[in-house]
Amino acid sequence: MGPFNAIVAREFEDTVTYQREQVTLADLSQGSVLIKVAYSDVNYKDMLALSAHGGVVRHYPFIPGIDLSGTVVASESDQLLVGQKVLVTGFQMGMSHTGGYAQYARVPADWVVPLPTGLTSREAMVLGTAGFTAALSIQRLEQAGMTVAQQPRILVTGATGGVGSVALKILLKAGYRNVTALVHRDNQIQVAKQLGAPQVVTSTTQFASRKPLQSAAFDFIVDTVGGDTLAQALTQVAYAGWVSTCGNAGGAVLTTTVLPFILRGVNLLGIDSVNVPMKDRLPVWQKLATEWNVTGTVLVNEISPAELSETVRALREGTHLGRTLLRCQEV
Repeated sequence: MGPFNAIVAREFEDTVTYQREQVTLADLSQGSVLIKVAYSDVNYKDMLALSAHGGVVRHYPFIPGIDLSGTVVASESDQLLVGQKVLVTGFQMGMSHTGGYAQYARVPADWVVPLPTGLTSREAMVLGTAGFTAALSIQRLEQAGMTVAQQPRILVTGATGGVGSVALKILLKAGYRNVTALVHRDNQIQVAKQLGAPQVVTSTTQFASRKPLQSAAFDFIVDTVGGDTLAQALTQVAYAGWVSTCGNAGGAVLTTTVLPFILRGVNLLGIDSVNVPMKDRLPVWQKLATEWNVTGTVLVNEISPAELSETVRALREGTHLGRTLLRCQEV
């Protein structure tokens, strides 16, 4: 197989640059499945991989991209056949293993999810890691007792971002109606309303008080932001309520008190979407392809590689909205 194109990130002193380059299979990490990549996407973690001191990639040059969908073109696995449509999210792809921002990617077979019936390759990346993480968060909260029949008070933080916007759509499709979208900027209020949020609040107004324990406003919270947003949200959870948390765009440090936990019995669930075992991963993707399939209503933008830098900048500045797909055969 001859050379093909990829986005290659290079580090020079305190700067990371990236551009289209020709590479060969020798430049890819080892794996038993070679995939012709149709789509990838742009996540917060991808932005970190393309930023100096982002903490995601240790060694450059490197091909980023934590997600991909495409078609198997070579396989050493009898479970994955040439011509089969597949997707890959998480594990070490786009971190220590070369990623999806290329026309071809090579990965271990046990990272590969057969594309579920009901999803196209494009729709798989409309969801990507963000959709998978959103589904995991809601699944865990439902396992903790959240039900449509009860119509609990639910807060979604970062509701116009990648994970938050998909979580909002899944909750609404599932039948939850008492859902509040939390946004950071005033210009995101209308976006959240367009996504269908029944109620929209800003962090400035919702978290105006800094008391360690506030009026119980929510029974369940899908937190996608972390940091101070999570700390303040914990103070407003009702007795025996549950909070899932999956992101750190708002900061990795959680400064809080024990009061929500020891006076209200609040429960905090950590959500990891990177190393989920395949036996747990497949049912979630099946649900995303069927009853939780919101790919037709998610806020999504599709870009060529030439537009990647603009999306990365928006993610870095906290102004990115919804999901962004990358057309990888144009790399």
